[in-house]
Amino acid sequence: MDLSADAGVFEGGFSDPVFGSQAVFRGVMDALANPGRIVDLGQSALPPAPLSPAAGAVLATLADYNTPVWFEADAPNASAWLAFHTGAPVTNSRGEADFAVLAKNSAVPGWSRFANGTASYPDRSATLLLPVDDLRAGAALQLRGPGIESTITIAPSGLPDDFQAAMTANAKLFPLGFDLLLLCGSEVIGLPRTTRITEA
Repeated sequence: MDLSADAGVFEGGFSDPVFGSQAVFRGVMDALANPGRIVDLGQSALPPAPLSPAAGAVLATLADYNTPVWFEADAPNASAWLAFHTGAPVTNSRGEADFAVLAKNSAVPGWSRFANGTASYPDRSATLLLPVDDLRAGAALQLRGPGIESTITIAPSGLPDDFQAAMTANAKLFPLGFDLLLLCGSEVIGLPRTTRITEA
């Protein structure tokens, strides 16, 4: 047994759970209400790899024993950290996941298998957490939609192949569809299902 790995499971949570989760919740809501805005969630959570500080903060704030989480990559330490700090179960089924922790080289065609909500309950859909290499150093993408006055340009690098096509297809499902968070380090960009993405 790797005792150092086991010890990491118990560390890296919020030092102040109440104020930490409140601050992160406001940050995530700000990111989703203002698509394209880069929001720094701080170093309030320091989870094991492959979770970034931002991903750990989001899950520590929003996940609980009623929200199954799916990991695209094998991540036993991150899964154990999540269970210890949130009580959230890890699921092997994409369709059951409320949160999906994607890999950097995520298989985009599989995104269509996540929950999109229903006509009666469109909010019963998955939130996807996608790690990227950088939020500012990639090819420019233009965003339109609610929360954006006219247009806004983002430039994340390290997006998987077919990302834009998958997001276009997702937007067409509105009011159904998944919401997505781009994550790098402690920062996040929110891309709700209402956001239209084109090349700038």
